[in-house]
Amino acid sequence: MQGRDEVYSEKIRAGKRTYFFDVRSTRSNDYYITITESKRRFNGRGYDKHKIFLYKEDFNKFLASLTKTVDHVKTELMPDYDYDEFDRREREYEREDFDSDGENVVEEEYEVETELEDTLSTSWEE
Repeated sequence: MQGRDEVYSEKIRAGKRTYFFDVRSTRSNDYYITITESKRRFNGRGYDKHKIFLYKEDFNKFLASLTKTVDHVKTELMPDYDYDEFDRREREYEREDFDSDGENVVEEEYEVETELEDTLSTSWEE
């Protein structure tokens, strides 16, 4: 496939949401990151997906602002909160991400939607 090839992917399960951090390449061998939030719909049919595109010229500003914002919440707004609580809860929610055959339904839905998105984007660019 030309353009938008995925070269690296990292997944974070966060309760009922899953976040995907994907590094993709362009046709000119440049790189950008997509951050995708995938959340199971209330009716159980499919997933809602939100995506952010982050380009290399914004990496440092984005990371600095994200870190500053998270640190502000942790130190100024909620210094006594147990942030490790979420890690403990995550283990409980992970069991819900699998169907009766043991297949990861969140990951499968994400891969199908991403492949369709890439196909449509490639067709549009040509």
